[in-house]
Amino acid sequence: MTKVDYNEANGVLKFTTKMSATDLGQALKMDPKGSAFENAAKAYVSSNISVSVNGSPIKLSYTGGQVNGEAVWVYYEASKVSSINTIQIRNTIMLKDFPSQMNLVNIAYKGKQKTMTFQRGKETNEVSF
Repeated sequence: MTKVDYNEANGVLKFTTKMSATDLGQALKMDPKGSAFENAAKAYVSSNISVSVNGSPIKLSYTGGQVNGEAVWVYYEASKVSSINTIQIRNTIMLKDFPSQMNLVNIAYKGKQKTMTFQRGKETNEVSF
């Protein structure tokens, strides 16, 4: 599950992705309690999420992460986003490892909410504002 919030004051899109530590550990073939797990989670999200705004790819920068019990949180953002007419997201998190996996992305932009769903065969989605 990923939450996307737009901060109009500074033009930043903030992303928060929450995953199951057990499932991510299985996908990464790592122990979620290991010291390298957080960095592996960051790299995994980075390689499985891409975003375009108004048809142009945007750069996502990692801002933090944590493992909290059974939840893994990864935080990242894109700056210099002045307005959004369309946002396209490719989300392949855990789709390769879990055939029935479904990912949700909730986007909040200027008081409007949109939800995208992703699954095998439908890894890319786009919404308009």
